[in-house]
Amino acid sequence: MHAVLLQPHPGPTESGTELIEGAWLPFPLALARSGLTLRRRQVRTLQVNVGKLCNQACRHCHVEAGPGRKEQMAPETAARAVALLDLPGAEHLETVDITGGAPELNPSFRYLVEEARARGLRAIDRCNLTVLFQPGQEDTPQFLRDHQVEVVASLPCYSRENVDQQRGRGVFDLSIRALRLLNSLGYGKPDSGLALNLVYNPLGPFLPPPQEELQDDYRGRLLEDFDIEFNQLFTLTNMPIKRFLYDLRRKGRLEDYMTLLVNSFSPHTVEHLMCRELISISWDGQIYDCDFNQMLELPAGHESRTIWDIESLEEFTGKAIAVGDHCYGCTAGAGSSCGGQLRSSPLPAAQGER
Repeated sequence: MHAVLLQPHPGPTESGTELIEGAWLPFPLALARSGLTLRRRQVRTLQVNVGKLCNQACRHCHVEAGPGRKEQMAPETAARAVALLDLPGAEHLETVDITGGAPELNPSFRYLVEEARARGLRAIDRCNLTVLFQPGQEDTPQFLRDHQVEVVASLPCYSRENVDQQRGRGVFDLSIRALRLLNSLGYGKPDSGLALNLVYNPLGPFLPPPQEELQDDYRGRLLEDFDIEFNQLFTLTNMPIKRFLYDLRRKGRLEDYMTLLVNSFSPHTVEHLMCRELISISWDGQIYDCDFNQMLELPAGHESRTIWDIESLEEFTGKAIAVGDHCYGCTAGAGSSCGGQLRSSPLPAAQGER
């Protein structure tokens, strides 16, 4: 598929959130031209974004998280999020995916983990690694181990220069210390049952390399240079929203990046998009189709609802998913999701795959 020149899109949504403007084929038309629709299957993952407070302020962050952010999930909101785990339809749930900001900084983080594990659900902590050395976090690694929480850790490169460029001076060395600490507790070790997965995202406006090949590079370099082991590497495309979008505009590279994403659109990825089996809960209890839509304030199915409005998770089954041109980020090349690339290799565009 190639970019098609059309009239520019409207700038703001009804909520006032700025979307991308450009002259490429709008994402809904890309779906339609491929004979595709995007609707949710049964909800298997409840993703909970507990807030925007973070000890870092990374250049690519789609949440615009940082040390000065005040948005934090309140205990009563966390309690209602837990109540969703017992609603009709929750029998299909498999995973509670906790993110932020740095989710460990929220007082309800451990409560969410404990309640998820008590129900036999997989719990994921999306960890920036350096948070483990913040005051008050001294026992967090042991807590994660005791509750067999899967750690998905950001490490955009295995070199100090590249990591510090994207995430701040000193971040690489602290990240290595954190990975060694997690390894010492059994994380990433064969047969330990303690999953330690790493996340790579490009340093600039281009697509990630093939995940399996890059994983081999990471595995070799981290083991040889630092004696670090991990389970899997997930590659994540930089989404053209928030800080990364502003950086693209400032450097005059937005049109080139969007053209790359549009021209790399693969309909083969749509079947595997994470939003098909996930709902995303914000710090204030609003419901979204994914964490990216949450940051753009695009409510689930374009219908504003909160966690207090629903009585069954089956209410989301079969419903349309809100999309925008940022969705090209998840469907370009081999695809991208919170669990890494969606296909083993990029495939040429094809018509009619459902």
